[in-house]
Amino acid sequence: MADAARGGALTPAAPLLPPGAPQQPQWPDREQVEAVRGELAGRPGLVTEEECDDLTKALALAGTGTQVLHAGDCAERFADSGSATVARKVAQLDALADLLRAATGRPAVRIGRLAGQYGKPRSAAWETLPNGRRLPVYRGDAVNDPTPEPSARRPDPRRLLAAYWHSGRTVAGLRATWAGRPAAERVFASHEALLLDYEAPLLRMGWRRYSASAHLLWVGDRTRQLDGPHVALLASISNPVAVKVGPGAPPEEIAALCRTLNPRRVPGRLTLITRLGAGRVHELLPPLVAAVAATGVPVLWLCDPMHGNTLRTRDGGKTRPVEWIEQEVAGFVAVLRSAGVAPNGLHLETTADEVTECYAGPAARACAARLPRYRSACDPRLDAEQARQIVAGYAALLRAARQDSEREVTGCGR
Repeated sequence: MADAARGGALTPAAPLLPPGAPQQPQWPDREQVEAVRGELAGRPGLVTEEECDDLTKALALAGTGTQVLHAGDCAERFADSGSATVARKVAQLDALADLLRAATGRPAVRIGRLAGQYGKPRSAAWETLPNGRRLPVYRGDAVNDPTPEPSARRPDPRRLLAAYWHSGRTVAGLRATWAGRPAAERVFASHEALLLDYEAPLLRMGWRRYSASAHLLWVGDRTRQLDGPHVALLASISNPVAVKVGPGAPPEEIAALCRTLNPRRVPGRLTLITRLGAGRVHELLPPLVAAVAATGVPVLWLCDPMHGNTLRTRDGGKTRPVEWIEQEVAGFVAVLRSAGVAPNGLHLETTADEVTECYAGPAARACAARLPRYRSACDPRLDAEQARQIVAGYAALLRAARQDSEREVTGCGR
């Protein structure tokens, strides 16, 4: 990781964790946490400032028709940081991006949920197993282990150091695939900026303050409070950043976030990732688009059709009907087109492994689904063929929109 240290000197003393910060682990030993933070602050950055700027420039091209594919595991596992696994994930992203290239005639920007997606926000602090036993919830490999045992679920701050090591190994695997590729066709690293005891020590000073933990960071729908520490962290860095926008997001709040996170109106700086659900996208997206347009802040619009379409099966597991995923993508494109705004891409949870996590049959039957190969450490992922189906469907919508525009220009549609 020596090359990754080129981004600049360490940031001044990393800010302490604010009291009451949401979605943070209940570490048993705060003194040990501070020792871990100090060690992280002294280590080389995982990514460089120049690489982050390359991604911002690539994302700026999305305003001129380039598409963005942001995809990968729901929750990365430490065991998957080896070069062979990383190369397989990159190959899947490349294959999906090729579908977008065929529709637009331009290469798609590739961003992986890679090299740091080791922390997970959760809706409850405890889970109840089928046998009635209650355990602390799994919060990602950077915090604890999914093994259903009390000792495994105990938060361990030393795992933050392991997360750094495995992230560095994954970034090295990504860089090994960059040879001969222009920046616009590389796979960049991204993750949710969730664990502040990990993110704060990895802030660095180059020409500007930036995060050396990933090329792109996002805040989730649970941590996007305008006056919260997660938004403050993103506002303080020069990396490209993103915000997940769920069905409870007030349009005026998202507009305020746009002003806060991109006050200089830099193209490619800010992405909004909507996760509204197939049944509500037509209702909820138009006022969001209007409110953001009124700010004059340039943003990219990506569709996350996964999180708003999750349901519980009768045996208590999670799944996501592919039918609903397709419907949300179609609704996303239709709403943006009617508003005169270009859709900029997709944000998917997917895997190249052979899994049965998202339900492929009629959505009405999903509650009775059997999922014999559910291997995700957290939420359901599209398998390789399902991901191809979703991206191909989106590409077809883009192609149809382009053809409609060409007909309008030539008058052939009259």
